[in-house]
Amino acid sequence: MSEKTGFCDFTGQAALVTGCGSEFGIGFATARLLGRQGAKVAVTATSERVNERCAELVADGIEASAHVADLTEAGEADRIVAEAVAVHGRIDVLVNNAGMSKVGTEDLGRRFDELSEEEWRAGIEQNLHLAAAVTRAALPQITRSGNGRIVFVTSVTGPVVSNPGNPAYSASKAGLDGLMRALAIELGPGGTTVNSVNPGWIETGSATPDEVKAGRHTPVGRPGTPDEVAAAVLMLAAPEASYITGQTLIVDGGNVIQEYKGPQR
Repeated sequence: MSEKTGFCDFTGQAALVTGCGSEFGIGFATARLLGRQGAKVAVTATSERVNERCAELVADGIEASAHVADLTEAGEADRIVAEAVAVHGRIDVLVNNAGMSKVGTEDLGRRFDELSEEEWRAGIEQNLHLAAAVTRAALPQITRSGNGRIVFVTSVTGPVVSNPGNPAYSASKAGLDGLMRALAIELGPGGTTVNSVNPGWIETGSATPDEVKAGRHTPVGRPGTPDEVAAAVLMLAAPEASYITGQTLIVDGGNVIQEYKGPQR
């Protein structure tokens, strides 16, 4: 296991990270980095493959537990939080990473006027309502230390930019940033900070060839990695980040700042 530094030392703390099923995803990279910095980590996913991710964390010397749940279903968020507390004794850090897509679902990729009411609601449920449910369930644990941390992994899609065929996704991710700011105001007096990380083109296990290609047209000239997003989450979740709240940190290789987004000249 990598040696943790004095900065971002999470020894004695426990983190709950949702959406950790993929070996090459942002959630797993975040859980691994938090664990390497001393945190006990509870990881969730909708499928049994989260048990494989947990085994990898344990093999890395990290105290970890795996929890399978569809967090869009009523009561599942409360169950997962209770299980995590039963195993680790506490939750100091919540990383709301689950969303976008889950095993067994189809990425609709259709215009707003082509979506049924049911499909629209499902998209909002999968991203916005899911994270809200987990946050509500975890709040009593997170706020009791007076130094809690909540980080939403949202996207540049919705809060900053959008694409054709992404209406529900864009609306839900923008809604997460709105929820983040509201919670930052409400929880600030008690010492809990709430922030978000907005990834751009990241080469995860679910990235399409077109998304990887788009990443090559950023100012940095390549798509980002899950580890690079995890580093941003770690910084905002750190004990030292106690005066940063209500903020969004964009991790996109500078893509949103450039007007021309085609192949480099």
